[in-house]
Amino acid sequence: MTTALATTSEADAIERVLISGDLEQLRPEQRIAYYRSVCESVGLNPLTQPFEYIKLNGKLRLYARKDCTDQLRKIHAISVAIVAREKVDEVYVVTARTSMPNGRQDESIGAVPLQGLKGENLANALMKAETKAKRRATLSICGLGMLDETEVDSVPSAQRVEVKAGPPKTLEEAVGEPKPSERMIKHPETGVEMSLLAFKLEMSGQLARAKSEKDCTDWYARWSEVLRPEADVFSGEEIKEIRHEYGRALKSGKAEDAKRAGKAA
Repeated sequence: MTTALATTSEADAIERVLISGDLEQLRPEQRIAYYRSVCESVGLNPLTQPFEYIKLNGKLRLYARKDCTDQLRKIHAISVAIVAREKVDEVYVVTARTSMPNGRQDESIGAVPLQGLKGENLANALMKAETKAKRRATLSICGLGMLDETEVDSVPSAQRVEVKAGPPKTLEEAVGEPKPSERMIKHPETGVEMSLLAFKLEMSGQLARAKSEKDCTDWYARWSEVLRPEADVFSGEEIKEIRHEYGRALKSGKAEDAKRAGKAA
């Protein structure tokens, strides 16, 4: 009974966050469950507190600390290269490219305003742009669509907050009650062992962030192997449910593409 309740609590936490994007709606134990699942999905150690909380647009969210991106680069052997530096009007823009051993690549920019800056302040701004680019590219290639701590201060509406039942402080809190029946699977790309619940969280989170038909088809191509019944990862009912969500996302992505095409015309 205890195991069933714990599993239900975690599933409920994930469902609420994916739908509303607001952690404040969750009970303390659900926040810990969600925090743990996010860490598991990318192989992070929750005891190092890689994430903290911010209030943004009225919603409580996680943001990534420096420890988070440092761990991710080490765990997944992510290489980072600066491929461009340029000044656009009074903004300094740095482009960073990340790559993984499996050949995957991603790019992100880091931008800071330079107007009125001189000396040490100017030097700090130039370094901040490079740091932002590297960290944003690292988060992006790992599928984490969240702010990095270098971005929090530059977003006027973002406010760091401390919440009850924040990051787990002990091993017992981080791991939760033992769940002998909980299935563990190996991530097909990173090789990290994680719970099936955490794996579903990563897949659902990436699909929720898809903004175009291409985003959706890229998502399906990435995960099509694990969605085959022969892969023995999900039950037939779970596969049906995930494919239904994919269909909805694809329809929405096509609508967004049409809307953008209309504006361009």
